[in-house]
Amino acid sequence: MARAPLTAESVVDGWAPQAVTLSPDGNWVAYVVAPLARAGDRPVSELWVAAVDGATAPRRLTSDEAYESAPRWAADSRTVHFLSDRAERGTAQLHRVGLVDGATRAVTAWAGGVSGHLPLAEPDLVVLIAADEPTAEDERRVRERDDARVRGERVRPDRLRLLDVGSGRVRTPDAFGDRHVVEVAQRPDDGLLAVLTWSAPEVDPGLVEPALHLLDPVSGVARDLGPAAAGASSLVWWAAADGWHLAYLATTPPALVGGDAVLDVTVPSRGPAGEHRNLTAGTTVCPSGLVQVDTGPPLVLVADGLDTAIHRLDPDGPRLAPVSRVEGLATSLTTSRDGDVVAAVLSTSYRPKDVHAGPTAGPLTRLSDLRPELRDVRWGVQQRLSYRAADGLPLDGLLILPAGRAPDDGPFPLVTLVHGGPYDRHADRLMLDWHPSGQWLATAGYAVFLPNPRGGRGHGHDFAVRVAGAVGLADWPDVCAGIDLLVADGVADPDRLGIGGWSHGGFLAAWAVGQTDRFRAAVTGAGISDWGMLAATGEQGRFEAALGGSHGWEGPGPHHHDRLSPISYAARVRTPVLILHGEEDTNVPVSQAEFFHRALRAFGVEHEYVVYPRENHAIRERSHQLDVLRRTRAWFDRWLG
Repeated sequence: MARAPLTAESVVDGWAPQAVTLSPDGNWVAYVVAPLARAGDRPVSELWVAAVDGATAPRRLTSDEAYESAPRWAADSRTVHFLSDRAERGTAQLHRVGLVDGATRAVTAWAGGVSGHLPLAEPDLVVLIAADEPTAEDERRVRERDDARVRGERVRPDRLRLLDVGSGRVRTPDAFGDRHVVEVAQRPDDGLLAVLTWSAPEVDPGLVEPALHLLDPVSGVARDLGPAAAGASSLVWWAAADGWHLAYLATTPPALVGGDAVLDVTVPSRGPAGEHRNLTAGTTVCPSGLVQVDTGPPLVLVADGLDTAIHRLDPDGPRLAPVSRVEGLATSLTTSRDGDVVAAVLSTSYRPKDVHAGPTAGPLTRLSDLRPELRDVRWGVQQRLSYRAADGLPLDGLLILPAGRAPDDGPFPLVTLVHGGPYDRHADRLMLDWHPSGQWLATAGYAVFLPNPRGGRGHGHDFAVRVAGAVGLADWPDVCAGIDLLVADGVADPDRLGIGGWSHGGFLAAWAVGQTDRFRAAVTGAGISDWGMLAATGEQGRFEAALGGSHGWEGPGPHHHDRLSPISYAARVRTPVLILHGEEDTNVPVSQAEFFHRALRAFGVEHEYVVYPRENHAIRERSHQLDVLRRTRAWFDRWLG
């Protein structure tokens, strides 16, 4: 059979599952299917449902004429609630669809839209998370363009509201002041609500100033449980011998850099909450998902090296006890009411993301088949690597050989692709993405090295926290150790080395060319050139300052972050650099790319600077994704060929 060529179109013209949710009875999985690239002005997606036992084929519940998101089952497992902007593009309202009849109807028409929801155990009672509807004064200001913005004034936080679907009545308990509501979880026994709030709607300071609360949905009586750890998310209830507990995910305290942890707090019937205990201290895995089980302890999805595992909280420990292991990458874990069935999105070395489900102890069965057109592509052989850093720290990563080639055919031109984050990882999944990706380059004749340097996910907090105030200094030598190994083994041609990455990977590519001349080409996508400027302008300023080691307001410089910023070493750069950036990036603003471009221009460095209009940190528009793929491969062809 002839092998299908891998084109840029075949990379981006596909669909992927997300937002998977399992029905309480464990029989059905609802999930969103979204295109990898946006062709029009607005994003679109579809809502699908599949039987866990595979007895019937998955079926579409909604068309791709709107953007559907956040599916959640009603307690009776017969209705799915979801958000959709079908009534007004860009403004989400709550809808629901019946599993049997497939009839869809709008539930809300809230001016300004709904940002979150949770169907409760009580029939027809739903939590809505939404900002206040615009007032007449708000509408006048918009109409007359009287829209000067004063920080701290006219803030519109999301509030918790209770909707009676039958009557349409909405109640807004006066419970949390002007704190911004981000998440709600219902206690299985009496319906009490746990509520996570931020101090403000902005990521900084909101994400670093979270708090926990309780709310009785019937009486409206609320109770504060005090602050939570920075980055708190994924609230779940669980019952222990000493009563009810709340567990959640957060950045391991007290730092703002490091691995995520499962934190746990007792919730007595009255009085203050207990101490927030770290249940994952000392482990070498990294929790990435926490799922409530109504009749038992919660499940935890963990990154474990290059693979993923499902653990369960052992209340006698308390600790995490392994339940099953999943090869490659698993995300979006969801479970039934009793925790006996799970569903998730899985991807392995040569299989794209699809929905899988089955018993919690495994194995999981694939239910969807969203990329059948990729079956005939001849992929590069993907191998796992295990090696040590210069200081002896164990490291892992992946090597993808050029398609159709064997190790003995080397040495090959080698492109090193560094992951973002830095708290992310290269799991052993199909490496095919719109940004410079492993198989996209391997099918063009390149060997591709995908390192997991310290600072990333999958090896515990101690591994991840090593880059706090030391980005570039701590993680870059780990990347070099892997490249040196591949050169010594005869896989990589030392005279044809390239490097690239997106976000933090873009930072390390920019850092690399200021430290060495060994690379013949580099691609820096949405990368950081100046940590101080990022702390001042990025949406996660305090987190960025923790990575860079300073803000810039500590006094006259030089500051610690100056030592860690690629811009400080621009005079040394001799490597041709391709700079790619979204014009409306709020995570890493485009000023980072502009600064690096101006420096390279000043020093006469061969480079190309590309800005994508309307794009944020991730590139979404189809034509732009195609451009990224073609331009990056052409750049490496030009300099490594």
